[in-house]
Amino acid sequence: VQLQASGGGLVQAGGSLRLSCAASGSIFSIDTMGWYRQAPGKQREWVAKITAGGSTNYISSAKGRFTISRDNAKKTVYLQMNSLKPEDTAVYYCNVDRMISASGVLYNTWGQGTLVTVSS
Repeated sequence: VQLQASGGGLVQAGGSLRLSCAASGSIFSIDTMGWYRQAPGKQREWVAKITAGGSTNYISSAKGRFTISRDNAKKTVYLQMNSLKPEDTAVYYCNVDRMISASGVLYNTWGQGTLVTVSS
């Protein structure tokens, strides 16, 4: 079981990017999926999360600009980021808090990270 993130890149301030993170392997169910980010020289911080039922929550700086969504059939979580700012520059990581797989119950699974760079 692994999480594969993609969609990062270089964008000008005010632009948009859409991140994706797909879970692969023999997975039966996935609970809350989320996105975190780590800027250079800073600690990793939580950005957004979405429960299995579709409830969402965001860090205050992302509200109104970012939208998290998921496709349960594709076992994929997305992060649509609009009105990007230079301070959004970071490596973005996807996370699943709990999933049930053929290997058993897996907790706190991370993707490999995708770099988002916002130029001013």
